[in-house]
This record gives sequence, C-alpha cells and structure tokens, in this order.
Amino acid sequence: MAYLDLQNVSKLFGTVAAVKGFNLAVEKGAFVSLLGPSGCGKTTTLRMIAGFETPDDGKILLDGEDITTVLPNKRGTGMVFQAYALFPNMNVRDNVAFGLEVTSGHPKSEIDQRVREMLSLVRLEETAKRYPHQLSGGQQQRIALARALAIRPRVLLLDEPLSALDAVVRVALRSEIRRIQLELGITTVYVTHDQEEALSISDRVVVMNQGLIEQADSPEEIYRQPKTRFVAAFIGTANQLNGDVVDNYLVRFGETTLRAPVPSNLVKSSKVVVLVRPENVLIHAAAPDDNTKNVLEGTIQTMTFLGSITRVAIDVNGTRLVTDTTAEMRTSLNYNQHVWVSFAPEACQVMANQ
Repeated sequence: MAYLDLQNVSKLFGTVAAVKGFNLAVEKGAFVSLLGPSGCGKTTTLRMIAGFETPDDGKILLDGEDITTVLPNKRGTGMVFQAYALFPNMNVRDNVAFGLEVTSGHPKSEIDQRVREMLSLVRLEETAKRYPHQLSGGQQQRIALARALAIRPRVLLLDEPLSALDAVVRVALRSEIRRIQLELGITTVYVTHDQEEALSISDRVVVMNQGLIEQADSPEEIYRQPKTRFVAAFIGTANQLNGDVVDNYLVRFGETTLRAPVPSNLVKSSKVVVLVRPENVLIHAAAPDDNTKNVLEGTIQTMTFLGSITRVAIDVNGTRLVTDTTAEMRTSLNYNQHVWVSFAPEACQVMANQ
C-alpha cells in the first residue's frame, strides 16, 4: 500500500479546474517531484496535501489515514516555501524551535537538543544566534528546511524552494536537500518548474499540464521514453519530425523515408511525429557512407556554445533540427554551411501527431 495516496483528487477555483482527477501513489521514503509549467496545478496539488486547500473531489491518504479534511497542523507534514518565511524578529535557534515550542509537551532541553541536531543536519551549527537578515538566501532556505524537519514530519513538502536563489547556490542546495532526504529517509514531494532540478534529484517525476498528469515515471524514463508529445517537448530538447507512416518500420518525412520503430497502434498513412534527441544526432561535413543510419541534409542556421558542447541548429527543408557536437567539430563548421546529419533508427521514437 502506498504511503501517500492521492485518489481522483480535483480542485476548482470558480469555473477553472486547477487539478483534474489526479491519482498518485507515493512509496514511503520516496522523493517525488511535481514538474510542469506555471499554472499546471502542481502547487495547488502540494497545498492540498498540506491541507491549505481542500479538494472538491477525491481523497488524500497518508499512511492509510484519510487526511482530506484534517487541519494542516494535525497532518504531520512539514512545508518549505519559495519565500523563506522565517520570522525576522527571531534568531535561528528560535525559528527552528518554533514548531516544537507551539506544541505542548516538549521540555526545553529536548527542544534545544533537536535544534542542535537540525542545525548540524543542514551544516549551519554556527548560526544559532544570528537573525535571518544576517544570513544569505541559501542559508535562510536551509534554516527553513531545518525548521520543517524539526517537528519530525511524516511527509516533507517543498514548494519551489530554490527559485529565488542564484544558479550556483541552487545547484549546491538541491544536492543538500537530496542528501538530507536520503539521510532521514523521509517521504518528500517537491514542486518545481525546473526540469534539470527535477530530473537530478528525484526518484520519480510527475509531469503535469493543465491540471492533469501527462506522465509519472523515473527520471530516465521521462527523458528517454516520453509518453506524450507535451512531455517530449517540455523535458530537454527533442527534434520533432512530422511525417506519415509507410509501414511498421518506415515513416515518410518530406521527400525522405526514415527508418524508425512504429508502434503497432499506428497504421499506414497515420500522421506521426518522429522524436530524436540532439545528442543522438551526428553532424557531417560530407555525406556519410553509412546505410544503417537515417541521413538528412540541410544548412546550418545557428551555433550556440554551451561549454562542453556546441548546439547546432540546421534547416532541413523548413524543419529545424538540432544536434550537439564537440568543440573540436565546431571549428570545422560555419554559418550557412551545407551539412549532413545522421541518426540511428533505434534512437527514434514515433508517436501520433496530435
């Protein structure tokens, strides 16, 4: 049985359906990210788990208990917000201790010990007497995390906790969050619009669009085997070549026939899109002599330096196709140069064009 179980959960704001028939089972100790564009319903879903919003339909179960209408402070969840939400008039020690102090039955010695444990966990033991304004943004967010964990929540909820931080701090802190989550073994639901963030730290990623789940899978499956065109376009970069099915291994793309595995549910003449990732596309200055690959030719439009790779965009008869190449290869390429690209049939994924 799932530890956290959302069953057919829906939420309306007036006539707008923010979340529709949402079903998600989260195992104990798992790290699950809700990923999607602004307005897709991910924060509303998190707020329903926390108890700040009440579903109009469906149920939310936590460790077998129906918490759908339970007050937020009775659910045993810990919440970390995008805005750090620390009390400016309290020092770090008092901020971390707040949840324990408002709950009766905790002696001061126990609270002090728990605060020390939490500050050690987030590696900020020396900040106990400082105030929020004396801390950096990254430090404040780690204190907010320590406060959420101090009450020993059954589930940790994080709502875009890194979006207000600069890029370097964001990367470091997301690794810290994952380290702490694994160390404690705490069930975690994490909301983000940043695909790299979600893919790098999650056990499962739930891609949402317009209140619905498009796909819920491991990061590897989300990237390598997107189930919908939305997921393919939203996660990473995917070349999308529109065509028509010729048979179970051939797709007509313009004047070219591509070899690609066509799913059995797509019959001859079906409108399809062939997806291929940039890292699976090779670029050639001369026509390649390899009849095992799909080969297309076109003209270089743009070249974008991305550190370890250069992303090259090529116009293939009006379709933009991108490939990632090495710095060494980049030196032999020029704008408006006529080039060829090749990619293996097995690197292609074919889905209905709808």
